[in-house]
Amino acid sequence: MSIQSNLNTIKATLPEHVTLVAVSKTKPVSDLMQAYEAGQRIFGENKIQEMTEKWEQMPKDIQWHMIGHVQSNKVKFMAPYVTLIHGVDSLKLLQEINKQALKNNRIIDCLLQIYIAEEESKFGLDEKELNELLTSVEFKELKNIRILGLMGMATFTEDQNQIKKEFTHLKSIFDSIQKLQFVDLKTISMGMSGDYQLAIECGSTIVRIGSSIFGGR
Repeated sequence: MSIQSNLNTIKATLPEHVTLVAVSKTKPVSDLMQAYEAGQRIFGENKIQEMTEKWEQMPKDIQWHMIGHVQSNKVKFMAPYVTLIHGVDSLKLLQEINKQALKNNRIIDCLLQIYIAEEESKFGLDEKELNELLTSVEFKELKNIRILGLMGMATFTEDQNQIKKEFTHLKSIFDSIQKLQFVDLKTISMGMSGDYQLAIECGSTIVRIGSSIFGGR
């Protein structure tokens, strides 16, 4: 199957309100251009340097999503162009994104990463830390970032019941934050190639799909 036909097959399964991020990390520009020519305009990368190199080479109507763990000292490289940063997991990182956005005269959209998995290797805030961050004086001072929603990664497991439990937990946190009206959240990013349909059932509005489009790494 070609990249174009893979894309078309996946898009046919997505409801209108769900955004597809084509996860293009480690893939060459030629592969991304095949997806671009098939109509895909949103790409997700997990390394800022690689994303920046692709941004420099590719058409400028592409939206670049940073989906990996972000190191504060690298934010400045993507601040001029990044559309959405998925994995923001601390006030310190938000402050750095705000600082670099200000330098570039931009407001940068972010998702706060919530820890929902039963794995030590995943990053994210717990519910208490999330509430503390959103109610803090320091957060309210950040004028060059916009929190669009929450993001979470489920445990890497075949157990669909566990994955569903974790996705449902993220949706319940999203709903509880909405009720408190700290911020107006619109987006939940959860679900990848293996579990995106389950994620959509649980309320996801952004899915990150790589291997099902571009093939294995």
